[in-house]
Amino acid sequence: MLPLPPVPDERFTEVPETPAPVEISKAAAKTRDELILEATKGSLRGLGVIASRNPEFKSNVGGQSHDRFWDLLRRTGVDPNRKLRELFDQPAGLREIDGKRWYVWPDLAAMDAAELIPEKLTFRDRRRLEQLIRQDGIGKIRAGEGYPGMRTAIADDGTWIYFVLGQDGEE
Repeated sequence: MLPLPPVPDERFTEVPETPAPVEISKAAAKTRDELILEATKGSLRGLGVIASRNPEFKSNVGGQSHDRFWDLLRRTGVDPNRKLRELFDQPAGLREIDGKRWYVWPDLAAMDAAELIPEKLTFRDRRRLEQLIRQDGIGKIRAGEGYPGMRTAIADDGTWIYFVLGQDGEE
């Protein structure tokens, strides 16, 4: 006789489901691949050329040119080329902004602050969140702020929208 399966313990809450991966459009994939190529070459100027295709592209709030700002980041120990490649190693998320679809990397950056509270995430996503933004970033989320880490977005039509740190550049 086979043993009966265990009876679920109602004291435990359900584990959140992992959403299906977001499939990005062909135009967005083409831009992503172009960005990865430039980032792999280490070309801030190449990234700047792609950014300049969108007059509303955001990289910083200081009004500096994108490649100048990214060069400043590199000189302070943050390599934008490496960071961009790392972002594209993460899954993409999806946001609807003014009726347009934006693909956001990492996917966690596409979530609203209320959805990002670690207890609402799967164990895997909670661990990724901690790795991406550390405890101080999680503290910001618990205080009601959105995703505080570096992120990037490409629109459905292939337009590169932003590559930013912090809250600036989204919406």
